[in-house]
Amino acid sequence: MNSLPLEISAAGEIHALYHDQIPWNSLGSCSIRRASHVEPTQEGTWCADLAPVHGPCLGPFATRGEALQAEQEWLSRHLSQIASL
Repeated sequence: MNSLPLEISAAGEIHALYHDQIPWNSLGSCSIRRASHVEPTQEGTWCADLAPVHGPCLGPFATRGEALQAEQEWLSRHLSQIASL
């Protein structure tokens, strides 16, 4: 598993990027929300639209994997800003 950022607020709230290997329910009450949409374009490339967290649209990328990687990197760098939304 890749190392993903995890932030714990003073109130004990955990903010992190979702990963299937983390047993979220064992950490207490959970609220999961979408942070982006990775979608194909009409030209056959891929974009990561971060509008749900007031972010940019990244891309275009040649492959879906590249778009997913860019999405994860952007979300990791901006986790503290996203957590405050």
